[in-house]
Amino acid sequence: MMDYTEVLENARKTILNCKVCPECNGLACGNTLPGPGSKAPGNGAHDNWKGWKAIKLNMDTFAPDIPVNTESVLFGRTCSLPLLTGPIGSLTQYSREDVTVAFNDGVIQAAFETGIIDCFGDGLAPAVLSGARDSADKYPGCAVPVLNPLPNEEIRKKIELLEDSATLALSVVVDSAGLSHWKSKGFGPGSKTVEDLKYLKSFTKKPFIIKGIMTPKAAEQAVEAGADAIIVSNHGGRALPETPATAEVLPEIVRAVKGQTTIIVDGGIRHGSDMVKALAIGADAVLICRPFAVAWFGGGAEGVKTYVEKLRGEFIDAMYMVGARSLSDLNPDMVRLPRLS
Repeated sequence: MMDYTEVLENARKTILNCKVCPECNGLACGNTLPGPGSKAPGNGAHDNWKGWKAIKLNMDTFAPDIPVNTESVLFGRTCSLPLLTGPIGSLTQYSREDVTVAFNDGVIQAAFETGIIDCFGDGLAPAVLSGARDSADKYPGCAVPVLNPLPNEEIRKKIELLEDSATLALSVVVDSAGLSHWKSKGFGPGSKTVEDLKYLKSFTKKPFIIKGIMTPKAAEQAVEAGADAIIVSNHGGRALPETPATAEVLPEIVRAVKGQTTIIVDGGIRHGSDMVKALAIGADAVLICRPFAVAWFGGGAEGVKTYVEKLRGEFIDAMYMVGARSLSDLNPDMVRLPRLS
């Protein structure tokens, strides 16, 4: 297994438009779009990161001195960690050549071998989706396609392409409805209604995930649409400036729909301690995106596995020190939320 410092050093030699910071906090890339940054004039990526840092863990070691169990079941898959990788539809902003197909293959392999779930984007280039489907068949039961909000019939065609594949579930992302690079290429993305999402869900027998939920109302509408899971996400700060951090809205979304659907949260989660915070508040799993691109550029599938193992160690340590020995032990008493001024 590679050392994570080695992964970062290797990535700095090959990746473009990314500073490969020791801590991916959105400051160095700022508002660079298209690319890894946030939509101007704000810095949503950094706000997401700050949101998790504002939450503190309550240390309490009055608990049995037994090993920590981090297993969870998501969409029928027994996962070694409640962790999903985030979808990246195109890596042209990171590389002189489009390496998205190779990236998806490496991350899906790493997800299969480490017991987590990979989410892959449908991408602007046609080869991206078909290539990821091939990788999902090669490493079955651990990959989830995330489809952009194109016209319904275009999404339906993609669902039909994927329905007989070994993908684990299927997701439609609604928070990219206004992304400029999709609009400028003439793909016609747009917002969706509850009826649109019900229609799209009718074409798949796989678990149906809706990504891009940022309010209790939207969470309730996703449940109405039949979502088997929602992903609380503001698209890494890339879709709309001045949105709250995902950590800020997670508690109210949990209160609105906990128990009615699986809740996944992304945005600025960088460490196993952040994962503990999210699950203690009420999420069932977390999704991390940008650092997996860095990990792949730094070592391919091995680099990705190195980052997963780093997260695993941090997650186990943090669970142990808040007194949790299984995911079911995690609860809101284990975190201290920031006081509103």
